[in-house]
Amino acid sequence: MKVIVIPTRARTLNRLLKKARRQNVILESSNGEQFVLARITNMEGFAVGADANFENEAKMTRQNKRLMEFLDARVAKTKGQKGIPIAEVRRRLASA
Repeated sequence: MKVIVIPTRARTLNRLLKKARRQNVILESSNGEQFVLARITNMEGFAVGADANFENEAKMTRQNKRLMEFLDARVAKTKGQKGIPIAEVRRRLASA
């Protein structure tokens, strides 16, 4: 995912960001395409590399100790918890 920094002089975008701080926003283009603008909290990103060779990319990912610790902690945190069935996710998305 690419991060784009919005300059303070971009008034329209900053107004949209202000709205998105209060609640998620769906942006609709003139041709009907829809995009979600949502505030992200507690996000942690990991750089693994930019290799066109998938095997090298996978190897680099496995060697990223911080990422592996993060994933292990996430698995441990959710162990024994029931997930949300895909049908329920689709239903929630359809009603949003």
